[in-house]
This record gives sequence, structure tokens and C-alpha cells, in this order.
Amino acid sequence: MRRSKNSPSCWLVPFISAMAAVLFAGCQSPKTSPVTTPVPTTTPPPVVTTPAAPSGTVTVTPPVYIDAGASESYTDSVGNVWLADEGFDGGDTTERASDLQITNTTDPAIFRTEHFGMNTFSCKLPNGKYTVKLLFAETYDDITGPGQRVFSMNVGGQEIDDFDVFAKAGGGDTAYVETVDVDVTDGTLVITFTAKTQNPAINGIEILPAS
Repeated sequence: MRRSKNSPSCWLVPFISAMAAVLFAGCQSPKTSPVTTPVPTTTPPPVVTTPAAPSGTVTVTPPVYIDAGASESYTDSVGNVWLADEGFDGGDTTERASDLQITNTTDPAIFRTEHFGMNTFSCKLPNGKYTVKLLFAETYDDITGPGQRVFSMNVGGQEIDDFDVFAKAGGGDTAYVETVDVDVTDGTLVITFTAKTQNPAINGIEILPAS
């Protein structure tokens, strides 16, 4: 049978399809991995810490009022605020009855609280001259006369030997204030206590800039 001139040969169809596929593939853009922008890393700033004061040291601005043995602050009869017990190393605290009568003072509440058996008291202060007032009253029932509680103190370099509260105050339940002038040269006032007979005991501490 005679073939028509208008009919393409059978082998041309697959050839043309293959060429079209090659050309189509050549027009496509190559696949690429997505581009990610790196997140910049920064080094956190160093943490700056302030060294803590030694244990048992109180840091305040003078004048300083410490109500030894007290669990909370106290405002006295002239408006001074006394800090609760702090700054002591060693010992313990006690509080007498609120109706205990203390003579020779307008603020008996200060003398009803007590820190006893301590080794030191320390307070960080600007260098300079100060008047230190140490407040005492013998309120322990077992102390009934002089010589039954005797201890020594060193107050900022000033030595006080054989200190007897009962003898100094002239009896029990009587307020007495020992005044010492000191010169702070290393930024800290230190008071040391040394027992001789019974424990050392104190009711309050005032630190006043020297006038």
C-alpha cells in the first residue's frame, strides 16, 4: 500500500519528544539550598559582684545606734532610731520583762535587751574620730553584787580592764554609760570582749562623730 507524504515517520515522534524534554530541562533554574542568615552571637557582660563584709560586721553611716539584743528597731525618747541587734560575733541575746524598772535612764527599753557572751562587735565606718558610748545595766537575777560579772574590752585600741557593770552602775537594774574616744584609721571599728568572771554583756552601742 502506498504511504501518504503528509504522515510523519514513526521514528520522528519519540525523537522530537526527547529533544523537547532536554530543552525544557535546560531552561529550568538549578535547585539551590535555602540561604540562612547566621544569628550573631554576643558574649554577655561579666557579672560584677561586690565583696560582702565579713560575717558579723554592720555597715552604716554614723551616727550609729545599736540596740543590743533587740529583735526590732527602737525609737528613743529624742527620736533616734536604734537598729536591732547586729554587728556581733558570737554569743546570744536575751530580753527582760517589759515592766522591768531600770533607773538612771529615760529609755529603759534599751536596757531590757542584752547581747551576752560575744567575742567582738565590728562596724565599718569612714576613717575619723568618734565618741563611742557603751550602754550597760546589770539585769541578771543571779548577779547580786560587785565582782560577780567582770570582763575586759578593747574599744578601737582603747583597753578597758576588769570592767564590772554592777560596781560601775552602783547596783543592779541601773543604767550606766561608758564613753570612749577612738580614732578609726582602717575603715572599721572593732570592739573585743574577754570574759573573766561570767559572760561579758552589753545593752547598747552609740557611735557618734567626734565634735
